[in-house]
Amino acid sequence: MPAGVCGCCGPLRPRYKRLVDNIFPEDPKDGLVKSDMEKLTFYAVSAPEKLDRIGAYLAERLSRDVVRHRYGYVVIAMEALDQLLMACHSQSIKPFVESFLHMVAKLLESREPDLQVLGTNSFVKFANIEEDTPSYHRRYDFFVSQFSAMCHSTHEEPETRSRIRVAGIKGLQGVVRKTVNDELQAIIWEPQHMDKLIPSMLFNMQDNEDSERAGEENPASLAESCFRELLGRAAYGNMNNAVRPVLVHLDNHRLWDPNDFAVSCFRIIMYSIQAQHSHHVIQQVLSHLDTHSKNTPRLRAGIVQVLLETVAIAAKGSIGPTVLEVFNTLLKHLRMSVDFELGDGSRRNSASSLSSTRTKESEERIVQNAIIQTIGFFGGNLPDYQRAEVMMFIMGKVPVYGTPCHTLDTVKIGHQGTKRIQMMLLSSLIMVTSGFKCKTICAGLPAAFLEPLCSISLMEDSELRQLVLEILHNIIDRHDNRAKLRGIRIIPNVAALKFKREKISKQDVVFMKKHGQQLYRHIYLGCKEEDNVQKNFELLFTALALVTIELANEEVVIDLIRLSIALQDMALVNEENMPMFIRCGIMALVAAYLNFLSQMIANPPFCQHVSKVIEMRTLDAPYLLPEHVFREKCVFPESLERDDTLLYFQTADMAEALTLPGYNVERLAIPYIPQVTVLYTVGKILHRCKQASRDRLPRRKSFVDTISLQVDIISNSLPDQSQLAEEITFETLKKAIDTTGLEEQERERRRQVMEKFQKAPFEEIAAHCESKANMLHDRLAQIFELTIRPPPSPSGTVTVTSGHTQYQSVPVYEMKFPDLCVY
Repeated sequence: MPAGVCGCCGPLRPRYKRLVDNIFPEDPKDGLVKSDMEKLTFYAVSAPEKLDRIGAYLAERLSRDVVRHRYGYVVIAMEALDQLLMACHSQSIKPFVESFLHMVAKLLESREPDLQVLGTNSFVKFANIEEDTPSYHRRYDFFVSQFSAMCHSTHEEPETRSRIRVAGIKGLQGVVRKTVNDELQAIIWEPQHMDKLIPSMLFNMQDNEDSERAGEENPASLAESCFRELLGRAAYGNMNNAVRPVLVHLDNHRLWDPNDFAVSCFRIIMYSIQAQHSHHVIQQVLSHLDTHSKNTPRLRAGIVQVLLETVAIAAKGSIGPTVLEVFNTLLKHLRMSVDFELGDGSRRNSASSLSSTRTKESEERIVQNAIIQTIGFFGGNLPDYQRAEVMMFIMGKVPVYGTPCHTLDTVKIGHQGTKRIQMMLLSSLIMVTSGFKCKTICAGLPAAFLEPLCSISLMEDSELRQLVLEILHNIIDRHDNRAKLRGIRIIPNVAALKFKREKISKQDVVFMKKHGQQLYRHIYLGCKEEDNVQKNFELLFTALALVTIELANEEVVIDLIRLSIALQDMALVNEENMPMFIRCGIMALVAAYLNFLSQMIANPPFCQHVSKVIEMRTLDAPYLLPEHVFREKCVFPESLERDDTLLYFQTADMAEALTLPGYNVERLAIPYIPQVTVLYTVGKILHRCKQASRDRLPRRKSFVDTISLQVDIISNSLPDQSQLAEEITFETLKKAIDTTGLEEQERERRRQVMEKFQKAPFEEIAAHCESKANMLHDRLAQIFELTIRPPPSPSGTVTVTSGHTQYQSVPVYEMKFPDLCVY
């Protein structure tokens, strides 16, 4: 045999193996042999079918070197792989990528931090390569798990721990970039992957130990950048899977109280996602709030505050259903918070339980205030057309006595809980209406909103009435004049305040003709409530002044003067037995307002009369002026003398001063009588029934006891003729709600009723019930006859006189039509 046959095994090795072996130097410190690396690259590009074998052989050598701890050759192998990966982009690169990812996985599985960082850097380079064709079988589950574990590294050395966490975040960022735009890799958005990706980023954002580091060396800033990038790439159907892990992470780490980090996270979310997806985030937070509805108050308050930040960013782009869902959920939790606060009365006996109950009440107040701020802030940032709908929506939730409340059941929470909910909802309405500039007043005060609002304004609670007046101020004041009307005072020069005003529009004129009497009535009745304080009179003065600025024409001015005279007469006559402070407060209110009105209409005789009365009061009766009556040491008289006419405003003098074109002074001779509606009267009686049955205390005299149902119809064309309906008192209703009797009499009456129904025959019981039903029917028929009368007809009307039927015909030319019906 030839002597050279035994030594030919080396040259018989495949060329790709020889090229791969040549790139490794004898000493790994010398690094990659560049000349041989160029030959290997040229060979791979020239024969792409050999790429898979090259990759497999490199992987084999790398695995062997890792086991033998020859880390220098490991670095050289990965550098060669990176260069081959960047140089080759043919179809045959797919099998090579599998070998590459296998080697990266080997490095990530090792416990050496340097190898983990090396494998991560190679994967990031691979992730930045755009492949020509998609991969149908490649999966990144292992890399998501491994990189997430690196993000939670607990290495003893802080420097090494930071390097590993940064490498893990970069690896996750590479996975996101590689998969998020590939439709075949949509599996990355599935919950099992998001539950690893999102918490890993949030953990590093939360654990900001290396705050001094800058850029990509800081795990917190790098995690935030990756978090923003991931959310920015989230599609419509992936939002829920992206947001849910955030909520779970905040729960697991108890980051709702305090909630600074939670607020920061959701700010990042709202500013990173596409604007049209913001309602998904709001719905997720609302659902999470429902999940924690029975948790601690501070945790619920933290979630509500996060919701506040969320809706504050998304308010401008919100859609209708989301808006109503937000308010509906918040109002539900507001009611639940009141239940939690007031429902533990059985545990208020011992001293320890009393202190714990007070703590819980204060914490529930935090929840309630957060809900109010969220409602008000969200509503205040909505467009005007949506804000009007939200105002109606909230008003529909306010429990009002005498009107049906379809949403909030106020039976279980009692009077105190009902009042609490009323105040909270009205406070939120103040925030919603703040800055609301409606083009026409009818758009801001529709009948469905005005009626319940005015009903609340007559409740026997001064704070509720103050909130209602502030809401009216926000809606009526369309030119920001309220700041110039702070306090109630005699303004010496109204022109110096430079009020902004425009000519009243036709729509506003129609509104005042239709609903003006309703506003006057509730101002009139609100003035004489016995629990009024200085702030109530200040708000009433502001309301009258704003109506004058925004809605007053010549006809409205006459009505306002009639209202002022009626208030003055009410304080003088004092049929309600009002305290002297209330009577003098009403007098001061009338003086301040007529002084303001006289200067606004710029009528010198009118101003002279008002100034003369104010001067006389300054000398002889300072307690009738606002500057004195609200002082703490103001001395009130025992009575007000009606004979001293110089101290009071006279209708005749004002009518003489207003003898100018446009003012119909004949209407000043008609005394103003408030139109008390049936709904309001019944609601007031029911309210008093509940109060009397609750505390069994003597109640103060009500205006229902003295004022009967009256309908004041004043024709606009013939103001000198008025038709006042006959009076019908509520004596029977008064007797029905009279609870001043002794409890023994009540028990005896109940015993007799029970005995009667147990022993009396059926026919007697049926007759008794039928008589009561007939009496109620007759009473309702009388009311409807007074309030709903058919108009006169030329064909005649039927009247019954002495048992004989007569027909009376009214000629057409004698019929009186309203102005709006005459062309």
